[in-house]
Parts: sequence; C-alpha cells; structure tokens
Amino acid sequence: MTKENEKKVTSRASQTRSKTERPKEWAPPSSLDAPTAPDGFRHRWIRAESLGFQDSKNISGRLRSGYELVRADEYKDSDYPVVTDGKYAGVIGVGGLVLARVPEEIAKQELNILENNLKVRKKL
Repeated sequence: MTKENEKKVTSRASQTRSKTERPKEWAPPSSLDAPTAPDGFRHRWIRAESLGFQDSKNISGRLRSGYELVRADEYKDSDYPVVTDGKYAGVIGVGGLVLARVPEEIAKQELNILENNLKVRKKL
C-alpha cells in the first residue's frame, strides 16, 4: 500500500449510536404527570371522588375559589389520562383526581394562609 491509499480504518462497532449516547437514567413512572401551566397559573390535582363516591363539596369549593378544570382538548399534542365518562368527561384526570388550574395570586394567598395557620399551631 502506498501512503496515498492508506486510510485510517475504524471499526463499524465504534461508530454505533450506543457508543456515543449518554447512558439513560431510570426514573420511576408517575401517574400524576401534568402539562405545564400557562403563564400566571399553576396546575393542581384536586379530589373529585373518594372510595367511589363523588366529592362534589371539594370540587365546588375549589371552583368557587377561582380554580377551573383543565380539559384535555387544550393540550392536543399531549397524551394525558382523560376522564372518559360522567360529570368530568374530557377533563384531564386519573384515579379520582382531576387537574385544575388556579391563578398565581390565589395560589400564593392560599399558601400564606396555610403558613399562618401553621405558625399559630406551633405557638400552642
């Protein structure tokens, strides 16, 4: 072989994708994955039923305080679990929970109230 015809030969096995990829990290599956909330909002899972009984008091209280249910058709490109029948058909939900969005201001106010209640309890 002449110097012109000499080529650096590499094995095909060293060129495979698995040799260049970073190792994948395992993460436990989560049934409560949720889409990212729009700006100015937070997503929260709220209880719609417990032990097979509708929890309409919880849902109606949340809706009165500014929450709104998140419909699956708002996130067409995603594949989130959807309630298929009943009162909450079409809403993102799983295992008796439905996804709701709440404005940031209300979420912060709720957090402040809970923190104040905790401070009062610690004083007792």
